[in-house]
Amino acid sequence: MGAAFSYLTSEIRFASPCRIDGSRTASRDPDCSAAYLTISDDAADGLEGHGFVFAVGGGEVQLAAIEAVMAIIEHRRLDALLADMGATWRMLVDRTQRAWLAPDGGIAHRAAGAVMNALWDLKAKRAGLPLWRLLAGMPPAALVELVDFRYLSDALSPEEALAILEASLPYRAVRERRLLAEGYPAAAASPGELWYSDDLLERLCREAMAEGFTQIKLKVGANRADDLRRLAIARAVCGPDLAIAVDAERRWGVDEAIAWIDDLSEFDLHWVEDPTSPVDLLGQAAIAQAIAPVPIATGEHALSPVMVKQLLQLNAIGYLKIDATSVNENLASLLLAAGTGVPVCPRAGGAGLSEVVQHLAMFDYVAVSGSMEGRAIEYVDRYHEHFVTPAIVRGGRYRAPVVAGSGSEMLPTSFVDHMWPILSELDGVA
Repeated sequence: MGAAFSYLTSEIRFASPCRIDGSRTASRDPDCSAAYLTISDDAADGLEGHGFVFAVGGGEVQLAAIEAVMAIIEHRRLDALLADMGATWRMLVDRTQRAWLAPDGGIAHRAAGAVMNALWDLKAKRAGLPLWRLLAGMPPAALVELVDFRYLSDALSPEEALAILEASLPYRAVRERRLLAEGYPAAAASPGELWYSDDLLERLCREAMAEGFTQIKLKVGANRADDLRRLAIARAVCGPDLAIAVDAERRWGVDEAIAWIDDLSEFDLHWVEDPTSPVDLLGQAAIAQAIAPVPIATGEHALSPVMVKQLLQLNAIGYLKIDATSVNENLASLLLAAGTGVPVCPRAGGAGLSEVVQHLAMFDYVAVSGSMEGRAIEYVDRYHEHFVTPAIVRGGRYRAPVVAGSGSEMLPTSFVDHMWPILSELDGVA
């Protein structure tokens, strides 16, 4: 198996959310795009692995990085790469020349994550298991081998990580049964886009409550008076018990964030997401200390688990937001969070993110933290129809996937329709 190893890279573009929420017309300047990778070999099963890097434009740059990463492994046997996913990850990222581009982060690092995720998708398909179940069924020692502890061991040693995983081992079966029966909590991120009218905000809040969501999220940070008015509407509609989180999308400096959040805090904020630059760790810590007890949620822009480690060490984070980056690094972040008791709430607003990050959160519940308390996977009701195994949310909860793979595989028709440049332009057709 694995003698003939081939791959395909493509940029995928979707209509921007503002257009989707309006006329659903296609956009040539999208807010949602991805560098997409498909890998396969000549195995008789004919299975393929699919992975991507979510982007907001710039997909052609990310594609070039994926091509450079694939050059490292394209002459190796695919079955050998799948057999030792820890070694494969280290081979992709532990390269001196590439490290100069951005140590433990950046475009080259995310490209390596896309390659790994495509391999994980294929590994799960060949095992006949959804990714969360594949990971949750692995022995604790095998999971520890997936993580590079070189820059993490001052906060979490391999022995401590092993202890966390072994402590969960006796409870995996009962947690899996509960997950399959009840699902995993979802947070509605649809109601709060900045360009929504007050009437639409009110309607979407009511719909989220009717659909069983117990948490919603609003975007903030453009205009303080608008934020106060919109939060007042949301709180009046949702009542005192529903959790309302806000997302500033890195708009503020440190002092501005503290002052702005102080004004918004009268609405009992569940968290404030990404208040400032994601690489300003000391700034994040200063904000966290100043706005307490309102917690900060961040981490989706963390360049690697090294940054997650530091956010945790600085007490700069109340909720860890992970993204659909490398499974290996997300495992490291889940273990770091479990070691400090910080809840993990994955980000999932873009195309394919819900489909992938649900596996990470569900694995965390079954085999790492053992908790769904105070946790939720973000959910936006768009783009799911483009994937072979779309995320399913009912009654405000994600239903655990039962189909083999990671959920990242696009439908062939959607893949062709959203490939960029569009095929008609490649053919010179107007």
